[in-house]
Amino acid sequence: MRISGAGLERQGVASDAGAPAISIVSAVAAVIGGSPVDATWRQRETVAFLANPASYGNGRDAVTQVATHCSIVFLVGERAYKLKRAIRFGLADYTTRALRARACRAELLLNRRTAPELYRDVCAIVRSADGTLRFDGPGEMVDTVVVMRRFAEADQFDRMADEARLRLELLRALGHLVARFHLSVPPSRGFGGAHGLRAAVEENHRELLRVADPLRAPALPVLRGRTLAALAALAPVLERRRDAGEVRRGHGDLRLANICLFQGRITLFDCLEFDETLGTVDRLYDLAFLLMDLHMRAPALAAPVWASYQQIAADSGAHPVLGLFLSVRAATRCYALAGKAMRETTPDLAERRMADARRHLAAAHCFLRRPPAWLDEPRRVGIRARQSHQKQTSLEWLIG
Repeated sequence: MRISGAGLERQGVASDAGAPAISIVSAVAAVIGGSPVDATWRQRETVAFLANPASYGNGRDAVTQVATHCSIVFLVGERAYKLKRAIRFGLADYTTRALRARACRAELLLNRRTAPELYRDVCAIVRSADGTLRFDGPGEMVDTVVVMRRFAEADQFDRMADEARLRLELLRALGHLVARFHLSVPPSRGFGGAHGLRAAVEENHRELLRVADPLRAPALPVLRGRTLAALAALAPVLERRRDAGEVRRGHGDLRLANICLFQGRITLFDCLEFDETLGTVDRLYDLAFLLMDLHMRAPALAAPVWASYQQIAADSGAHPVLGLFLSVRAATRCYALAGKAMRETTPDLAERRMADARRHLAAAHCFLRRPPAWLDEPRRVGIRARQSHQKQTSLEWLIG
């Protein structure tokens, strides 16, 4: 989720500031599928309260309202107030006050592992004795919001990558940070393994079928078949990795859009909070989303992150499974991008986004056939990064 105000994105679904706050769930349902429930009309009073500057103390700060498919975010001064929509689709269910309050508490708890400075609090919106709404205090609980600090959109890593500002030193620090985060989380042997990854593969296939026509991808069963064949071959490896403690409650959505510089520090934020099964995965599958995102921009961006990750959290069993993990992540990103393109009202931009979705679909095939070259070179990349200042400068220039 973007907390900058210029536009928010989660799982490839974006919306614009000033858009109607209760109007986009049906569009998302066309992509996500199933039998979604949209009860956001019940939150109109809450939305009006949060959109009113007078609700925030002095009332002098303008309120910018930004909508995503899961939430409505109200940007006020240095704060962002995130209201979860009363919706249900896929595995996300926010249809009751209790479910939304629980999800807000989970979001705060999970994200404070990596972004304690950003995630400030969870506040209840209550109805006072006189019938008006207010934050916290006595009264009937009407809804719940997550309170966050805002940061500059220019400091998000996807924006920095677009502007060639991800330098070698920053990429190496990112790999170290993710490795330390993964090692800090206790193993969860009740999740993951071959069964967990198969569920992700099947979910990808269902969602890709929904966007097959605009993707111009009639051969999606071929990708599913190849992926399941690779999964079957690697099932014993995946099971051993789970039993060895490699499955942990990681970030779950570790893309560049969910990483920023905040107060000069690399910060991972907006982790997947609504489903424990989706968020509790092999640590390399968690990392694979980031590596895939970097690789799709330029392989030279992924190499130092992978090398530095291995320096902290060496994984000798990575080579067999990481190609499969990268493929599954690319397929997930493909259908998210396709859905975003389908909702885009500017034809040229819609086509560019759909082209990007097709590129990710092609990458999903490629990762299965031939893992990227940088996967075999963490030691060489690490050595090269420690060489003379002249060679380090040369590599920085290559990365941009």
